[in-house]
Amino acid sequence: MGYRLYPSCLNAQYYKKRCEKGVTAGQGKSIIIFILCRANSFSNNIRNNKGIQTLENFKQTNYHNQDIESVLNSLGTSTGGITEQEAATRLNTYGLNEIIEERKISRLEMLISQFTGFLIIILIAAAVISALLGETADSIIILLIVILSGVLGFFQDYRAQKAIEALKQMAAPTARVVRNAGTSVIRASRIVPGDIIILQTGDGIPADSRLIESFNLKIDEASLTGESTPVPKIIDTIAEEELVADRKNMVYMGTSVSYGRGKAVVTATGMGTELGRIAGMLGKIEREKTPLQLSLDRFGVWIGIITIIIVAIVSILGVLCGFDVIEMFIWGVALSVAAIPEALPAVVTVCLALGVRRMVKRHALVRKLPSVETLGATTIICSDKTGTLTRDEMTVRNIYVDGKMFEVTGSGYEPVGNFINDDLKIKPEENTTLGNLLIISALCNDCELVNENSTWNIKGDPTEGALNVLAAKGGIHKQEMEKIHRRIDEIPFSSERKMMTTIYSRPDGVYAYSKGAPEVILNSCTQIFRDGSIVEFGTGEKDHILEVVKTMASKAQRVLAFSQKPFKDSFSVHDAEKEMVFVGLVGMIDPPREEVKKAIATCHRAGIKTVMITGDHQLTGCAVAKELGLSGKGEITLTGAELDSMDDKELLEIVENVSVYARVSPAHKMRIIDALKKKGHVVAMTGDGVNDAPALKAADIGISMGITGTAVSKEASDMILTDDNFASIVSAIEEGRNIFKNIKNFVLYGLGCHIGEVLIVLIAMLAWQELPLIAIQILWINLITDGLPPMALSVEPPDKALMMQPPRRKEEGIITKRLIFYGLAVGALIALQALLLFRWSLVDADILKARTMVFTLIVISMMFNAFNWRSERLSLLDIGIFSNRTLLYAVGSTLLLQLLVIYTPMLNGPFNTVPLGLADWGIIMLLASTTLIFVEAAKFVESKRL
Repeated sequence: MGYRLYPSCLNAQYYKKRCEKGVTAGQGKSIIIFILCRANSFSNNIRNNKGIQTLENFKQTNYHNQDIESVLNSLGTSTGGITEQEAATRLNTYGLNEIIEERKISRLEMLISQFTGFLIIILIAAAVISALLGETADSIIILLIVILSGVLGFFQDYRAQKAIEALKQMAAPTARVVRNAGTSVIRASRIVPGDIIILQTGDGIPADSRLIESFNLKIDEASLTGESTPVPKIIDTIAEEELVADRKNMVYMGTSVSYGRGKAVVTATGMGTELGRIAGMLGKIEREKTPLQLSLDRFGVWIGIITIIIVAIVSILGVLCGFDVIEMFIWGVALSVAAIPEALPAVVTVCLALGVRRMVKRHALVRKLPSVETLGATTIICSDKTGTLTRDEMTVRNIYVDGKMFEVTGSGYEPVGNFINDDLKIKPEENTTLGNLLIISALCNDCELVNENSTWNIKGDPTEGALNVLAAKGGIHKQEMEKIHRRIDEIPFSSERKMMTTIYSRPDGVYAYSKGAPEVILNSCTQIFRDGSIVEFGTGEKDHILEVVKTMASKAQRVLAFSQKPFKDSFSVHDAEKEMVFVGLVGMIDPPREEVKKAIATCHRAGIKTVMITGDHQLTGCAVAKELGLSGKGEITLTGAELDSMDDKELLEIVENVSVYARVSPAHKMRIIDALKKKGHVVAMTGDGVNDAPALKAADIGISMGITGTAVSKEASDMILTDDNFASIVSAIEEGRNIFKNIKNFVLYGLGCHIGEVLIVLIAMLAWQELPLIAIQILWINLITDGLPPMALSVEPPDKALMMQPPRRKEEGIITKRLIFYGLAVGALIALQALLLFRWSLVDADILKARTMVFTLIVISMMFNAFNWRSERLSLLDIGIFSNRTLLYAVGSTLLLQLLVIYTPMLNGPFNTVPLGLADWGIIMLLASTTLIFVEAAKFVESKRL
């Protein structure tokens, strides 16, 4: 049974995750079965590399550096297209234009595959044996563990198929093609290399193609390259070394036409497209275990070894001391059960599940539970720029008129803001030139500003949208203006002319309004607006304006110039762009999110570096990075071209010093993440486009955007930000750190008790040949102290200084030297308390009362110990004794259960207990409280040493 992607170079990984859960058992063989269940922890990958076709079937020819005639000849076609017969032949050769799977295994096959692992078969066999021996309860519990493990594995594998299916859905369903010298509409899946496709506004690009005609054509490539604005397209040849994002004579599957029209010849289909290659990269990426999983694996091995040693030592010593062999075997197994923190799987699950619930309220939706904790170990966040660090809403920042620079406040598409010059607010009606520029912004514009459900948005080109918002901030609304200004003609924008002109009839005459590249607009102007009057250009004034343009561009602003022309008598479109009047300049940028700068500063304090990885230009990326505080001393920037010139060794040497990567491709992102991982970093990657999907999957944790994110990026990610806000990552990191802290604190809590129990039995057996506890008492202590209190510790809120600490090292597990020290120290203290109390009790009481005293002392000491480990380092006084009410209820419930086995006559016999008096309780409370006093004193000494 296997799963294969088409073509063969793609692999499907099935990650088999088995749940680990303790089975509380009685004595004898049921405890042996419990230990067998606790050993179950494994994962498995299924791969099948066979396929029908490989990517080599698709020629990787670069068409962007060839002229149109050469491209057509190379593909065996012409501007009249290919024939239907030829199309059928090529379809047979290249296959359907789809991101496809050769064979998808059924859900039933996927479910059955979860129960074929070796350890799963052993557990099933153990369940059958338990049933035959009459241990029905144990048999049911084991089978429930097996079923739960299989169901979890099934859902994990089922998600793995969705990323590829999401890629398939991105393809355009139909396309207009030229065949047999005529136009027809066909299914996009039947397009072949050599087809001539017709592109119009709103069309999805059905396949990778070389443009042969372009009329004001702009393509939205944000989902593929990360480019924040629609890309103007040309038909000229492009240098061979240019990256995908800079190949302006090519269009790619999965992108769309935002403006204009054109024709293109198809150069690659299906898996041979850039989108197909991304699918290939997704298929070949294997998930690594999270830091938490690695820590739990190491802890499981450690506990397993200790368990075997305990069983052997206790059984052998007991027999040597004269105890019955069978009794000692049961004792050894009971102690081994006590040594295993069987509540750990439940605590981990509760910690993760509650963390996920809290994160949903903080706009982070976790798709895979272990990912929550992984965030807590994150050392580097690699973030896409557009829509993640920035708003993905072009906004005008500056206006230059009358020789003055104005700042425009506000961001995004909400038409709210002020015009400021020299710290003074200026109203447009107070400055005629500024008012004229706003009128041109509104009327030389084909975009609409709309308010839908109290949210402002645009319909049209983002650049024109920013200008429309700018005018609205000054009280000039396009819809209102067009009631008295009637458009009578226009000259559309083209990449060759680099300007756009509209002609309006106004009550006072006919006017032409233009916007475009500053050098082009200036060349069309002979006069300039200055302080409300039209005057001739001064000496060197045009050169000065161009210097202003350079200054604005150095801030990564996109700069446009504006002009107008009043027609005195009659107007002619031919003369509309001649002898115009220069009005001013506008500088716009996709602004950073206001809350991101604070979030990045918080990450910095927490020892987490933020790196920008964008498909946008280097200048733009650096400007945004500087504004957000990403670039520090010694930080450098790299482009995709510079990455290509480096080998992996060179990249490893500098990768930790890079703060911005610009003009990068999906392959570049993979190299960056791989290099950071080799340096020992835990890498989080954020993104929203198709181009981010491979890196999202390859990172230790992939974070996609819920609003603007593509379906592919969401399926490839571990976590989705429902508000597309980088700042939400900080909350998620805090939750991740808190989860690991709570898991670690539970281990600290339980380790002392488990070590104490073992020391009590071993020392008493060797010194006095007496047993202070019987097997059922050990199991009862294990049951009630590993029940409610650990669950209460799992909901402990974050420490106030949690985000002021550096991330833990990736190799740091749950078990550390500090944890072992405290475990041994508290365990030794509990053992000392119990042994002293046991010997003292035997002086005036029988063995039953002595055992009851020790039995109760251990439970009370553990309750004090629970308060010790609400925080690993902070004193109980610092965090507040009553701040975790859940723990108070848990401790109260545990004490109530202990009272039941002491004061309920029908339970005295099975548990070997007798009622205790007030004096007995006074001694127990006094001794047990030293557990809290000792740890509080140790924390105080530690705090003074730090």
